[in-house]
Amino acid sequence: MRGEPSCPKCGGRVRAPGLFSDAWQCDVHGTVHPLQPVIPPSVEALEVVVHRTKVPVWMPWPLPVGWLFTGVASAGDDRSGGRATAVACTGPGPLGGMGELILVAEELGVGLGARYAGIDGPDPGPYMNVEKPPQAKVLAAGRPTPLWHVSRTPDDRAVFAGEALGMWLWAVVWPEQSGLLMYDELVLTDLRDAGAEVELVPCGALSPRLLEA
Repeated sequence: MRGEPSCPKCGGRVRAPGLFSDAWQCDVHGTVHPLQPVIPPSVEALEVVVHRTKVPVWMPWPLPVGWLFTGVASAGDDRSGGRATAVACTGPGPLGGMGELILVAEELGVGLGARYAGIDGPDPGPYMNVEKPPQAKVLAAGRPTPLWHVSRTPDDRAVFAGEALGMWLWAVVWPEQSGLLMYDELVLTDLRDAGAEVELVPCGALSPRLLEA
């Protein structure tokens, strides 16, 4: 695990604000909200992200049977607050084997969701046909939230995206057939509103998906 911030769009090195710029800079993508180092999943790690973020921290809650929280990442710094969050969960896939899910909430243009989706970002709009009915729906913070299939992604995953609480909401699922999970109308909770319930989240080993995008 790297111990320094990186570009949320490409994972490359970023330069901290200094004399010539008051923002984090990536040589490829210019000004970015830095992706903070991923730390092993724990209730404490979740609480750090929850307390700093300005965007939702989505988690299926209650978690599907047998599923565990397996990591969290956020983009942003102490000055600007978190501008994107990614929560990983791992458990039994609908068709057998293990499934993995990363839920990303982010402001327009951050690019973290597109990175996990495996597409050129920063946003899902060009890859969604919102003229058609949504392929999935979730209940996000108590509101029915349509999600559309995101096209042109790698074959090993299924990707859905939509809008919730004024932010992009991405759901990236591995393997691709585990995307069936998204047709069960998952109930998503913004952990900023979960209070003491956060302490009940069952934790597993860190998902490598958070690190390999």
